[in-house]
Amino acid sequence: MKRGIIALGLLASLNAYSQESYVPQAGEGIVYFLPKTKVAIDIIATKVNYQPGDFSLYASRYLRLNDVNTQPESHWEIKDIHVRLVGIPDSTKAYIMKLKDKSVASNVELTDKGIVKAINTTSTEKESAPDYKLETPEPHENARKYMTEDILMAGSSAKMAELTAREIYNIRDSKNIILRGQAETMPKDGASLQLVIDQLNKQEKALTQTFTGTTDRKDKVFTFLVEPDNNAQEQIAARFSAQLGVLPTNNLAGDPIYVSIRNTSTLPVPEEEGKKKKKIDGVIYNVPGKGNVTVSYQGKKLFNDEMSFTQFGHTEVLVDGLFDKKINTRVVFNSTTGGILKIDKD
Repeated sequence: MKRGIIALGLLASLNAYSQESYVPQAGEGIVYFLPKTKVAIDIIATKVNYQPGDFSLYASRYLRLNDVNTQPESHWEIKDIHVRLVGIPDSTKAYIMKLKDKSVASNVELTDKGIVKAINTTSTEKESAPDYKLETPEPHENARKYMTEDILMAGSSAKMAELTAREIYNIRDSKNIILRGQAETMPKDGASLQLVIDQLNKQEKALTQTFTGTTDRKDKVFTFLVEPDNNAQEQIAARFSAQLGVLPTNNLAGDPIYVSIRNTSTLPVPEEEGKKKKKIDGVIYNVPGKGNVTVSYQGKKLFNDEMSFTQFGHTEVLVDGLFDKKINTRVVFNSTTGGILKIDKD
């Protein structure tokens, strides 16, 4: 009677599980969760900042550069969207794996949230979030260190701009002379030649930016979780605005980013599914089904693929006989779907 009360108490505490990690407790068995699947949408957005150059007003006059913006400007762009699946503990599927003398199913590996990963072996599945290569602003060269004394001593911005443009043309002429092999003193080898050209390119770019301005790009990842919902094929995962960036669903300043998850599973559902099942001792696991996931923005599909979902499948049982002491059975589970990745025995 006392053991039954302990088990009921553990199950009651599991059903109260919300978003926090659950640490399996010692008792008459090992407590574990099966996962339910959510779609994680990683939106990589880029913030673009433009700063006009000191001589932007003179870009057309001295360098024949038209349409140079003379005002600071900032906006956002969607660089990429990645879609992946994550498993979170399902509070409706919490179980106790009882420790029995005749069973060797006591060597159980769990995630830090209590989801079963492996029995009698170690899972090689990684739980870390993806490591995206994000673009960050690079420092800009200080153009003033390439300005001549005449430029720096000029009495007006217009004169400085004129002399700076002249210096840019001089640098270009120098590069052409070297590349044609007409310089009085040529670099001794290819490496030296490349070094000289690179230095001249650096000077030209820094001085040109005093007219064209500079643009900095910085990436940021925004992640949104979406759970399959049979009642709504098109769910708003987030919103996006070129002025404000990635926004939550309730901010109408942005256009919606839609996600649709459609059940495409053709797995036969067991006859007893949905009914009161006969109690079977063993390890309960998920048989995930399939679902088609699409992500769209402004009428364009940004992602379209079929993925595995626990919600579109059913549960099965690995009976206790597989874990008899005479048989060494090893099982590895997918902690995102709860399905079996590998099972072998000897």
